[in-house]
Amino acid sequence: MQRKKLYIVLMLVLGASVVSSCKKDYLKSDQYFKDRLNIEKTFKNKKYSEQWLADIFQQFKGENADVASKGLTPHCFADDMYYGDRDKDYDPSKNELSYNMFKMGEYTEADKQGTWTQCYLGIRDASTFIQNIYMNTEMSAAEINDYRGQARFARAYLYWLLLRKYGPVPLLPNEGLDYTDSYDNLAIPRNTYEECATYISDELLQAAKEMEALGMRRGQDGSARPTVGAALAARAKVLLYAASPLANGNNSGYASLLVDKQMKRLLSADYKEEKWAKAAAAARDVIELGVYRLYTAPFQETGDDATVRPPQDHNFSDKSWPAGWADIDPAKSYAQVFNGTLTASGNPELIFTRGNNQPNEGIDQMVIHQLPRSATGWNTHGLTQKLVDAYYMNDGTDVPGKDKEIGRGNGSNRISGFVSQEDYDNKKYRPLRPGVSLQYANREPRFYASVAYNGSFWTLLNETKEENRNKQIFYYSADPKGNGFNSANGYWLRTGFGVKKFVHPSDTYEGGVGSRIVPKAEPAIRYADVLLMYAEALNELSGSYTVPSWRGGSYSISRDIAELQKGIHPVRIRGGVPDYPASIYGNKNELRKTIKRERFIELMGEGQRYYDLRRWMDAPVEEALPVYGCNVLMNENERDLFYQPVAIWTLKTTFADKMWFWPISHTELKRNKNLTQNPGWTYND
Repeated sequence: MQRKKLYIVLMLVLGASVVSSCKKDYLKSDQYFKDRLNIEKTFKNKKYSEQWLADIFQQFKGENADVASKGLTPHCFADDMYYGDRDKDYDPSKNELSYNMFKMGEYTEADKQGTWTQCYLGIRDASTFIQNIYMNTEMSAAEINDYRGQARFARAYLYWLLLRKYGPVPLLPNEGLDYTDSYDNLAIPRNTYEECATYISDELLQAAKEMEALGMRRGQDGSARPTVGAALAARAKVLLYAASPLANGNNSGYASLLVDKQMKRLLSADYKEEKWAKAAAAARDVIELGVYRLYTAPFQETGDDATVRPPQDHNFSDKSWPAGWADIDPAKSYAQVFNGTLTASGNPELIFTRGNNQPNEGIDQMVIHQLPRSATGWNTHGLTQKLVDAYYMNDGTDVPGKDKEIGRGNGSNRISGFVSQEDYDNKKYRPLRPGVSLQYANREPRFYASVAYNGSFWTLLNETKEENRNKQIFYYSADPKGNGFNSANGYWLRTGFGVKKFVHPSDTYEGGVGSRIVPKAEPAIRYADVLLMYAEALNELSGSYTVPSWRGGSYSISRDIAELQKGIHPVRIRGGVPDYPASIYGNKNELRKTIKRERFIELMGEGQRYYDLRRWMDAPVEEALPVYGCNVLMNENERDLFYQPVAIWTLKTTFADKMWFWPISHTELKRNKNLTQNPGWTYND
């Protein structure tokens, strides 16, 4: 029976597509399994065992990527970032999931279902590996334990991808399924959200312990392999989601409808504050490893790209990193985390990544769609006015006119005027160039590292001709370079805001040559996220809790302001932004709103916002607000009107209850009669 089960799993592995490796042989498929191997021969051999493990991690690709372009995961686009191509409204011949279809809930039960298939294949293969790697005669006991931990991480993380996307899912028996049984006998109902989260958390904790001896740091050849930190950080995220309103004390009508065949609720109606304490302790486990830190670039005194020093705040501005920003360049520090300046193994805040191993629709493809037309880019990925307004001024205050159009303004108006040549010559408003709106002056450094505003400067250093490098790009209608609105094609930014994040100074798509894009490592989990998770979880506490640490000690967890600042200060300092006032720290509700805004800014474009809005249960409001941006129909002679925000007629958005979780495919519902569909979706074609 065991051999029969193994053989079927082997055939499934053989049927999967070949993976291309970014780290030598780790994810490179070979012909190891083309013969009918028995379980003993497979797992006694080190190469065969490594190949089996590599094939498990193959399931992390495709639609299972955390950060990728919309062809794989449109979930990287929410109310922060949009894509304008694949637009059926503009081109009816398109047969792809457009941004409007995605945002209007017009996708179907057949769309983007690779996650379900890939995850369960990987989960089954991981279970087989975990059960049998002990047989290996060519590995040391420490290696066996480490490899088992890597497989356990993979199984838990694949369950996490399912839980995040579909909500509660069936947990398969750890010993694996008997593939000789009929599917009716194997059909497993959905577990509750709490059961799923507890199982995943426990498995990630066990994986961390199994990898502790050899997997604390992987080094250059193992940067895309899981580590202790990856297991602990993923665990912190799982527990944070489990503590959040969607899964903790959810008494909504939707939650009452999300049930199994026995009518058991799958989302808990009972609120438990201690879930926040467990999430905080899990994040603290990562912090106290002492392995990770936020990346910083040094202060640069001279040159065209000299550091734009944030203004004095009589606190962070007077101190060196990590207590302040006096000796760092905040804009470069943030930008270089994402743009390919750093290798995966050279990035001190990268906790888990698939490397740059994602073909076709990875981050490189995102950048191609962010680049302007004058660099042969698609010029179709952009940012919303809401996101642009979220960035602070460099003194930590709100930009004048923030959120005025969506009814959240404070009575101030947007700034008028433009940078003059004299301003530029006198180095006023750096890094702005002549002709740029003063609405973009004196903003925080992350703004300049992320936002391609009208008139922003693109270096495009891989362009072959010098005259095509170092250009200001304008998005006015009828722009002679083709970067603005053009009714003849779809290559224009619907909001007048492009995306600089992930773009390296050398990047261009001249001649349609992808090698002109500097490779980038996917930031699946990074340290800044862990720090903000820690602060968010602590802020929700009203009592004190004693929670075990992963190594056997314990933490006293409470809403302690000094501990809150351990999560917030590094992110704000590296970003070159002053601290929050004491009144914010002293008010749980105000700090909650502020942390949400910090995540909106810091994690933009990293696939976090879509899921954050849902776990906070903010999506019905935030996702339904009209998308605002610049009036891109205006030409340069009408530039004052260009900067008066308008609702973007080409970008539609709403939120319906069925959009809390992704639909389960009809195919799976037919195969497993014990599965229930997510509310609002159908069971049959």
